[in-house]
Order: sequence, then C-alpha cells, then structure tokens
Amino acid sequence: MTRLIVKRLLVSLAVLWLVTLLVFVATLLLPGDPARAILGQQATPERIAALQHQLHLDEPVWQRYLDWLGGLLTGDLGTSTSTQGPVTALLGDRVSASLLLLVLAAVIAAPLGLALGTWSSLRRGRAADQAVSGISLVIAALPEFVIGVSLIVLFATTVFKVLPSVTLTPPGEAVWRQPGQLVLPVVTLVLVVTPYISRMMRGTMNDVLDSGYVEMARLKGLRERTVLVRHALPHAVGPVAQVVAVQLAWLAGGAVVVEFLFRYPGIGQALIDAVAKRDVAVVQAITLIIAAVYIVVNLLADVVGILANPKLRTEAA
Repeated sequence: MTRLIVKRLLVSLAVLWLVTLLVFVATLLLPGDPARAILGQQATPERIAALQHQLHLDEPVWQRYLDWLGGLLTGDLGTSTSTQGPVTALLGDRVSASLLLLVLAAVIAAPLGLALGTWSSLRRGRAADQAVSGISLVIAALPEFVIGVSLIVLFATTVFKVLPSVTLTPPGEAVWRQPGQLVLPVVTLVLVVTPYISRMMRGTMNDVLDSGYVEMARLKGLRERTVLVRHALPHAVGPVAQVVAVQLAWLAGGAVVVEFLFRYPGIGQALIDAVAKRDVAVVQAITLIIAAVYIVVNLLADVVGILANPKLRTEAA
C-alpha cells in the first residue's frame, strides 16, 4: 500500500511541474506589455526598456522560467509589479482568509452531503427521499453567483436584512474578527457543493445496500444500524471520496466568483485585481496555489479511497 501511495505522490509532483509550465506559458500569452501597463501609454521607450530590464523581461524565456521555478522551490513567489513588494507579503493575509472560507465550507458541506445522501438512501422512494433529491437537483443546476445573489436579496438587502451583503473588513484586520460577514459566502459555497456530494452518496449507498454482502449481513440477523455502519458505509466512502475531493478542490477555484461577489479579501479577489493590473507574478502565484490545492486534495482522496477499499488495499499489498 505504501508503494501505491508513493506512486500517486510522484504522479502528483509530475502534474504539479506540468502545471508550472502551463501557468508560465499562459501568462506569456497575456496581451500587452507589463512594463507599458505599469508606466502608462505616455512612458518613453527608455523608461519602458529600463523597467523591462528591472523585471527581467529582456531575458530569454527559458531563463525566466528557470529563475521563477527556482524561486518557487525556495519559497520566493517573485515581486509584484503593482506594489513593488514580495508576492508572499501581498498574498499572506489573503491566502489565510481564503483558507478560512474554504475550510469552513468544506467542514460543513462534506459531512452534510454524506449524511443527506445516506439518509435519503435509507428512505429510498419515500416522500422525504424525493424531496431531498428534487431540492438538491434544483440547487445543483444553479450557478454560484445566482445562489449568492439570491442569499443577498433574502438575508442582506430586501427581506430580512440580518447579514452584511459585502465584506467590510478594514485593511490590516483579520476577516474572522467579524464572523457575520463570513456567513453568506460560506453558505453560498456549501449550497453549491453539497448537492453533488449528497446525490453521489445516495446513488452509491443504493448500490451498496442492494449488494450481496449487505444482504448476507442482514440474513445473519445483524441489526440494521450495524449493517449500515460496519458493512455499507465503509464500501460507500471510497467511491464518494473522489467526488468529495473534486468538489472540495472546486472550492479553491470556484471561490473566485464568490469572493468577487461578496468583495471578500481572499486570493480570488486578488487574482481579479492582478489580472486587471497585468501583475504577472501575482497571477502566476495564485494560479499555482489553486492548482496545488486541486492536486493535494485529489491525492488525499486517492489515499482515502485506497484505505477504504479492501480490493485496492489487497492489490497494493
């Protein structure tokens, strides 16, 4: 099993290296000249050339990529062209703010989706099952910005007016000092992710509950709770772990829209600002952070799937 996990880890590292290559090439294809974007259209050719030299834009592409990659390995994400400071200093508070948002959404959405799916499966065909399936299907069909706007209308502007519609944290203050402003962004992400997990868990549990080994456990006279906990859930967790991982990984990228909608001071808002200012180093850093979250979460899902699936454990052994 250790060999299989190490193999998945090496594959993840290779994918991450490919992502660095793609991110670097993609930023090269962005229209416009960063030096001209910073200095403006009235800048003289001499000033533009001097800034290009300062930003190392006059060096060969392969040299710039190797320098950037070497900086990543040492924790140096480069220098922001808009602030003229380290990207790590610019993103420090924003990364922690986004992580808080994602962790809160994941901690609520994952168990809620698994519980709803299991509960619905145990009531298969009944009114409660049909109600949960119908509601989750409707919510899953809605884009995140529609859900967010609906929550703003319902709880912040027109109907109840009990929560702030946007984040109003002053510069330099941690976003968690005002918990009320976290509610709507977190609920939006939870409502986007939970239906997929719930529907996948319901389908997987239906298959597991109809399987031969669960039927055998029932014929042995075991209580239904024992059958569910010892025989059904462990076999359902493996396949669902992949879906949970994909949905939680989506949070890293999908949160960009939610952060923009609620003016949340995370990496999503920073990415939009960086693209507008043609701040290539910040765009590269944030894109790579989001990709790394995708890869790490999927790696963890693979490990959970191996540990939860007896067949994979046997093959790995």
